[in-house]
Amino acid sequence: MSATAAATATATHTPLPVLGRDVLVPLVTGGEVDYAALDYAASAPALQRVWDDIAAYAPYYGSVHRGAGYLSQLSTDLFENSRKEVAAFLGCRPDDQVVFTRATTDSLNLLAAALPQGTRVFVFETEHHASLLPWQQRDGIEVGYLSAPRSPRQAVETLERALAAWRADDQEADTGAGAALVCVTGASNVTGELWPVRELAEVAHAHGARIVLDAAQLAPHHPVDIAALDVDWVAFSGHKLYAPFGAGVLAGRADWLRAARPYLAGGGASRKVALSVREGVGEVEVEWHTTEARHEAGSPNVIGAYAIASACKALTEAGFESLVARERRLIAKVREGLAEVDEVRVLSLFGDDAPRVGVISFVVEGWNSSHFAAALSAEYGIGVRDGLFCAHPLVRTLLGGEPGEAGECGAPETAPGERSLNAIRVSFGAGTPDEHVERFVGAVKELVRDGAKWSYRTEDGRCVPDRG
Repeated sequence: MSATAAATATATHTPLPVLGRDVLVPLVTGGEVDYAALDYAASAPALQRVWDDIAAYAPYYGSVHRGAGYLSQLSTDLFENSRKEVAAFLGCRPDDQVVFTRATTDSLNLLAAALPQGTRVFVFETEHHASLLPWQQRDGIEVGYLSAPRSPRQAVETLERALAAWRADDQEADTGAGAALVCVTGASNVTGELWPVRELAEVAHAHGARIVLDAAQLAPHHPVDIAALDVDWVAFSGHKLYAPFGAGVLAGRADWLRAARPYLAGGGASRKVALSVREGVGEVEVEWHTTEARHEAGSPNVIGAYAIASACKALTEAGFESLVARERRLIAKVREGLAEVDEVRVLSLFGDDAPRVGVISFVVEGWNSSHFAAALSAEYGIGVRDGLFCAHPLVRTLLGGEPGEAGECGAPETAPGERSLNAIRVSFGAGTPDEHVERFVGAVKELVRDGAKWSYRTEDGRCVPDRG
């Protein structure tokens, strides 16, 4: 075996170093165990490499963009080079802009604010709330919600019909061709299933619409190439890409962003500001930037941007081919283990054979999902998530409830053992050791077979160990 092949083989079987890998947590039954973080879909642990890069920069922290001092100039270079690193990671086109935001939710709200008046937005009901909700906040924007497809092909066909009907309505009304935007996830935050992004982009563009990709769950697991996927924008969060909280990205076409009012008004977004007084009344005249700075008012999150760039570089250097291969092995291990438990039902839109990332949601017959998740944590040191995962319509559809039924992001207030319309989600990625996945599978089997060792109660809407 060559040195390169040996290195690839080693990388395939070795998790990337992340913070918290050696943290010990107490068990309600006594003793401690190293924490098994299996909630990557909510927030992935920061890569050690990212944390080290941040620590190395910290002593040189300075103001950005207009300072004459050395540290200010260094920080400005770091910030702008981070933008270039992210652009390379995403395969951005020469004219694309990379805007640093707070997270995916912030990115999509920014894009919603930049839509031309009268834009029609098309979004599947299966989306995370971050990509489901921002559009209806804008006056003068129409939103068309598309029903949950049961296959990638059906997703493409559903969008095709919706866009054809929209275009026909425009022609019938003789109102001219208005703007349209399609919003779609790259990988579901509930089922982990990959969506046919390239095919959806082709349909969108064939009808004169644009498309934005919510890559929050895709980018940490698979390469995302804007040009190859032919999407107009990509949004994602740093805290799901092995960077700390507080920074995100909106990258893509510049025209709507340049034409829109600044997302926030303030310093940094403006090039020139003048105050003129006419008849005793003052008026501020502003010339706004047309670069990314237009939507980055205020002092930017330099460390957040640098952290994202560091994570992008680390994942690229690790090689997505080996990362994907290792993750597929972990996915198979979890799915095969859950399949051995008759009481477990894994949630899926597209079926068992659909390609997916390391995000798997399920329910257990006879268990309230909050109770099951609490037992995994308290008795086994395993952190998963339970609830509706900020994708209420999708989870309710998969569980047989009404998509429009009201719910909360956390678990419903039900006693342990009672049925409620919520699920359990296990999620993992490049930093997950094999042992954590194996412990999870073993814990599921043991809990279903033997029941919980401890009693639990509901407190503030959560199921917690009863220590009274």
